[in-house]
Amino acid sequence: MKVLAAFVLLVHPVLFAADASFPKHAIATVQPLATEAAQQAFAKGGNAIDAAIAAGLTLGVVDGHNSGIGGGCFFVIHAADGTVTCIDGRETAPAQAGRDMYVINGKLDDEASKTGALASGVPGYLKACAAAQKKHGKLKLADLLLPAAEIAETGFPIDAVYARKLAATAAKLAKFPASAAIFLKDGKPLEKGELLVQHDLAATYRAVAQNGIEWFYKGKFSNQTAEWMSANGGIMTAQDFAGYQAPEREAIRSKYRGYDLITMPPPSSGGVHVAQILNILEHFPIRHFRASSRIHVITEAMKLAFADRAYWLGDPDFVKVPRGLVDPAYAAELAKKIDLDHTTAVPSHNMPPHWEGDVFGKHTTFLCTADAEGNWVALNQTINTAFGSKVVIPGTGVLLNDEMDDFAVQPGIPNAFKLVGAEANAVAPGKRPLSSMSPTIVLKDGKPAIVTGAAGGPTIITQALLLLTHVIDDGMLPAEALAEPRFHHQWNPDELKIEKSFGEGTLSRVRALGHNLAESEGFGACQAIYFDREKQLFFPANDPRVPGKADGR
Repeated sequence: MKVLAAFVLLVHPVLFAADASFPKHAIATVQPLATEAAQQAFAKGGNAIDAAIAAGLTLGVVDGHNSGIGGGCFFVIHAADGTVTCIDGRETAPAQAGRDMYVINGKLDDEASKTGALASGVPGYLKACAAAQKKHGKLKLADLLLPAAEIAETGFPIDAVYARKLAATAAKLAKFPASAAIFLKDGKPLEKGELLVQHDLAATYRAVAQNGIEWFYKGKFSNQTAEWMSANGGIMTAQDFAGYQAPEREAIRSKYRGYDLITMPPPSSGGVHVAQILNILEHFPIRHFRASSRIHVITEAMKLAFADRAYWLGDPDFVKVPRGLVDPAYAAELAKKIDLDHTTAVPSHNMPPHWEGDVFGKHTTFLCTADAEGNWVALNQTINTAFGSKVVIPGTGVLLNDEMDDFAVQPGIPNAFKLVGAEANAVAPGKRPLSSMSPTIVLKDGKPAIVTGAAGGPTIITQALLLLTHVIDDGMLPAEALAEPRFHHQWNPDELKIEKSFGEGTLSRVRALGHNLAESEGFGACQAIYFDREKQLFFPANDPRVPGKADGR
C-alpha cells in the first residue's frame, strides 16, 4: 500500500530502553509542550496516569481549540496490577434541557446547539481527572495543574494548526467579548508564531490546584457560569455543576486475531464499533488483499457498523444499548452481507442478538502514555468542534464545549459532522451525548501491547481501527502505520472519504467497485504506542499530519 511520502519524512520511530535493557516510559500527544509536561510528571516520580493527566491539562492550554477543562473526556486505564478502569467524563445535558429545545416556532435552530449559551453540556473533564489521579496516580492533582498554569500565564507561540482553526472561527469568537479578548488582537485572529497569553485560565488552574475541584463544581466557577448563562439565555445552573458525576464504566472487551481489546463502552460509540468492525474483518484475510479490495471490505464493514450506531447507540443510563453489537456471531452474520465485487446498499440498522435484554451497563484530542510498571493510559478529551461553543466565561479563561450538538437534536437531522441519530441519542435532562471517542488498549498474552485513539469527529473510530489493522495484520510499527493513507465511511452520507495519496490507480479501482469517493488531502490525528516484548522496547508515535511529539526515556 502506498504511504504518505511527504509525511513519512516527519515520522521518527523512537526506541527507548533504560540502561539498554528495559524502557521506563513512552508518550504520544498532538503538541510538544504537552509531551514535555508528561515527561516532567514522570521526572517528579509520577506514573503513566499522572503523565497523561499532566499532558491533558497542558493540552487544555496549548491545544485549547480541541479540548480543555470546559469539556469532557474518556479514560481507559490498564494499571500495573492488571486492573482496568474506564472513567466517563462525558458532559451531561443541563437539568432544564429537553428533546425539542432547539425547535423554535416549529423550526429547528441547528446553530443554537453549536454556538452560544445553549450549546454546552456540564463539563466533566476535571471530575474524571481527579478520579483517575486518586485511584491510580502517585502525584497530587495540584502538581499537574501548576506547570500548565505557568504556560498559560507566560504564553506560547501558536502553531500553524492553531492559527488555521482560529482564523476559521474568528467571526464566531468575536460575538463573545471574553473570547475575543483572548483569541483576537485588534479584532483579528492571532497568527502563527504570535504569543497566546491566558491570564484568566492560569488563575483558574491555580484556584483548582489550591482549592480542589470543588471550586469548579460547587464554588466560584460554577456560580460565575450560572450567572453568565442566566444573563445570556442559557439554562445551565450551579446545581447542574454540583450534581455532576464521572462514573466508572465496565470496559468493552473483544478479540482480534489473538489480541485482546479493552475499549470504552457507551456513551462512547467508538469502543463498540471498533470492536464490531474488527469482529467483521476476522472473516476476511485483509492482509493478503490488494489495496482496493482491502479498502472495499473495510468500508463495507464501516457502513454496517455506522448504520447500527445511528439507531442503537446512546447514553446507557437512559437507553438500552445491546451487547449483541459486539457479539462475534452477529459479526459473522454481517460479514455475509459483504459482496467482494461491489458495494452493497445498507438501508438501515441490523438486529443484534438479545437486543431487548443483554445491554451495556450503566473536536477532540487523544494522547497515550505507558510506563515500565505496566500502567497504560488512553485518554480522549474534547470540547467538540473548534473552540467549542465559542463562549469563554468572563474572568475564568475557560472555553465551554458545544457537546449538545452531539445529541440527535432532532432524529434524522445531521449534526456538525453529518452524523444522524435516532431517539436513543435524543436530548434529555442529565443525559450524556453519544461520542465517537475510541480510547483503546490492546493486550497480547494478557500484557499491554498497543494503545491508540484519535481525534477528528466520527473518523476517530475509523482511524483507530485502521491503526490496529496495520499493526496487527501487517506487522507495522505505529510510525509506519500512521503514515499510511486513510479512508472513512459513516453510512450517512453515502460517501467514502479517502486520502488522495492512495494514488489514482487504487482510487480508480475503488470507484469501479461502486464507491462514491470524497477525496481528501489528509484528515484526523491518531497517536499510538507499541511495546515489543521480545525486544523490550517502546515504539511511541504521533500522527505526521499534525505537529505533535512522541517521546520517552
